[in-house]
Amino acid sequence: MTDYSGLLRALHQEAVEFILIGGLAAVAHGSSRFTADIDVVYRRTPQNLARLVKALQPHGVYLRGAPRGLPFRWDVPALQAGLNFTLETNLGDIDLFGEVAGGGAYENLLNDSEEIELFGLRHRVVSRRRLIALKRAAGRPRDLEAIAELEALGEESGA
Repeated sequence: MTDYSGLLRALHQEAVEFILIGGLAAVAHGSSRFTADIDVVYRRTPQNLARLVKALQPHGVYLRGAPRGLPFRWDVPALQAGLNFTLETNLGDIDLFGEVAGGGAYENLLNDSEEIELFGLRHRVVSRRRLIALKRAAGRPRDLEAIAELEALGEESGA
């Protein structure tokens, strides 16, 4: 079970620049759907990569689904060499996106995000409208189901 609060707090404590997308962003916008992990788009500056490494390092970072014992180093060079990472930690699963389909990089999503309080801290969350676009771009059956709920939430709120 993912400790959403613990993972978000770890990122927040190191001042990692990120935007929540995916299921937790949908929940922040009123969705009742369950999500098993945290999905974020992170800023890829050298300083932010160092903060991201420092934030997750104490939590046993490993590649999700990779066989145990596979050499993996959680450090800035690994982040620089890759773009998107599906990780497990002792706090739960987190997906890190340097770029996301339908949205691009952190800088492309920044104007379509807002600060929302989750677990007692304020975090950048992609807007409901942009989240719908991201889910459309992903095109997975579960995303298409989430779109209907997000659109209905928008109609209820008049947004």
